[in-house]
Amino acid sequence: MLKLKQNIKTFYVSIATITFFVLTVFVIMFLFGDYFKVSNEGVKKIYYVDNISQTHKLVIDRFNEKNKGRIEVVPINLPFEKFSTNERKELLIRYLRSKSDRVDLFSVDQIWVPRFAKWTEPLTKYFQPSQHQQIIDEAIGTCFYKDDLVALPLYFDIGILYYNNSFLKKLPDYSSIKNELDNSITWDRFISIGRKLKQPGHSFYVFPSDDYEGLMCSFVEMLESQNEKLFVNDTIRLNTKAAENALQLLVDLVNKYNLSPKEITNYRETESYFHFINHQDVFLRGWWGFYEWYGKSIKNEDVSNIYKKAPMPHFSGGKPASIIGGWNLMVSKYSTKKSEVIEFVKYLLSDEVQRIFYEDGGYLPIKKSIYSDNKFMERHPELKFYNKVLKSGVHRPFSEKYTKCSDIIASYLNLAIQNQIGVKEALGKAQRIINSGDVFIK
Repeated sequence: MLKLKQNIKTFYVSIATITFFVLTVFVIMFLFGDYFKVSNEGVKKIYYVDNISQTHKLVIDRFNEKNKGRIEVVPINLPFEKFSTNERKELLIRYLRSKSDRVDLFSVDQIWVPRFAKWTEPLTKYFQPSQHQQIIDEAIGTCFYKDDLVALPLYFDIGILYYNNSFLKKLPDYSSIKNELDNSITWDRFISIGRKLKQPGHSFYVFPSDDYEGLMCSFVEMLESQNEKLFVNDTIRLNTKAAENALQLLVDLVNKYNLSPKEITNYRETESYFHFINHQDVFLRGWWGFYEWYGKSIKNEDVSNIYKKAPMPHFSGGKPASIIGGWNLMVSKYSTKKSEVIEFVKYLLSDEVQRIFYEDGGYLPIKKSIYSDNKFMERHPELKFYNKVLKSGVHRPFSEKYTKCSDIIASYLNLAIQNQIGVKEALGKAQRIINSGDVFIK
């Protein structure tokens, strides 16, 4: 039976690998193909690589219409559904190393900024300090590398605990539990409630724990909740009690308390969201855009009264911590159309477009002016909750080493949660590989 399961898993991994390879080849052919021949009509074409949602398309079409005959933005779509954050990162790195001018603008996970800085145009001369100050501190703070402005935020995100309010309302102590959730419940109390609420067919807590960056978000949140940093003076620290506590909890949620389904070790955000909805589970670790995802993936309706938001749980004696996420824009240093690209970036950062991104796509705005707009805030009172959670927001490490280290760490975290390796062994092996500098192949 074990061998059969291993064969089945190997089959699916092979299929996933082949699929990614085919998609990668397609994208590279697209990037280098005749599609990029410059037209003789005088229109400057900007090639923009991102997860191109319907909202992105709407904004791009408006910009193109306003600049018809002068500038045209051509989107290159790397959808989250087909490319994980890790896969997008590697694909972009391979392309930028070629020093081609065929991509002008691309989006990166906030934590990639130090890694990509060497391939991007410094933006200080295009954006004055007064313009930086219009952007919320938590977002603009992710855009600098060695004191140079090398990126600008497009939208913001933050980790959220969602819960099935319809389920919890049936409990006699609902009001007490809700109050604890609203103020960040402790993990001990969270587990205690879960052990009392076990029901066949329903999982208590679903969190993405595939071998990818999303798992690192949960791990770093738990470290920060214990007032512990993953990096100290640019040195990785996995041989700590806090790191052991964090990974042990992730392992125990699946294997000891049976509060999380074993299949989450193959889940990223989308799979976790579908499991939460389809199985009517109780809690979900997600991101701010969950409601928008529901409206576009399940049914176009408001489910905010069914699925409520709360801050992430925290360790007893520690503090609440929610990972700050989001995507930044970077301009390729090899682009030959930088002035047109900057014009498009400024358009994306305008109040008009930031409102569109939130109201049409559910992306958190990055402009302070949006949050001080009383009429906008009256239309969207849910943003008051965002301001509350932001107070406990924490960043993953801003280090050029981080993305390489996170790939290694995530792999061993995933193995530990699968119960294939012990907690101390997983952390120890990850630490040794990182310190050795050896090439890591998954």
